[in-house]
Amino acid sequence: MTGPAVVLITTFLASAVEAIEMVTIVLGVGATRGWRSTLVGVGAGFGVLAVVVAALGLALSRVPIGPLRLIVGALLLVFGLQWFRKGVMRVAAHGLAGIRLHPEDEPPEWSGEGFDWLAFVLSFKGVVLEGLEVAFIVVSFGANANQLGAAVIGGVGAVVIIGAIGLVLHGPVSRIPRSLLQLVVGILLTTFGTFWSLEGLGVEWPGSDGAILGLLALYLLTAATYITIERRRVLGFNPGT
Repeated sequence: MTGPAVVLITTFLASAVEAIEMVTIVLGVGATRGWRSTLVGVGAGFGVLAVVVAALGLALSRVPIGPLRLIVGALLLVFGLQWFRKGVMRVAAHGLAGIRLHPEDEPPEWSGEGFDWLAFVLSFKGVVLEGLEVAFIVVSFGANANQLGAAVIGGVGAVVIIGAIGLVLHGPVSRIPRSLLQLVVGILLTTFGTFWSLEGLGVEWPGSDGAILGLLALYLLTAATYITIERRRVLGFNPGT
């Protein structure tokens, strides 16, 4: 029988990967769209998770998560590509001088009155999907090793610790120029959206979650290429294009 320490550490590390993805989405959406609606989405997401986990318990391991990955991934991909395009255009327009801009010198992504439902939906879906992934990890490792208590401690500990790190980082992230931040968030949402939507369709990624790093490198290279092309056009090196 696998010992509780092994189950706790394994569950913690596996859950930490999902928690990092969750916190990354929340940080990016909050910093670009505003924190009020984003945090409401986070709270609602954890509320739904609590109800689902309490209702299903160990039966969670038999719930198909593929359709949810497809829906959430497609949503992130749609909005990620929009922010990717806007980020490329803004960074190309500002050039290196944009790195020295203060967020208050740039127009906010969300300036409307009332509630920002886009921020709510993105953070809500990110929390629900990644939270369910953590719950599946906990149930799978814990039930198979007959060490559910240790698995729960590992999974919850990962979410709490990564969440605390995200809370500490939210201040520095909010001070990043919005044009650059929008590009970064666009790349991240597009990366996660591509990964989850294709995974939801049944694609087996080489290296499992490690494929996210490959997708991230691909979109970073794509962004750099488009910024270079757009920057040359803005400066007049490619007239007529």
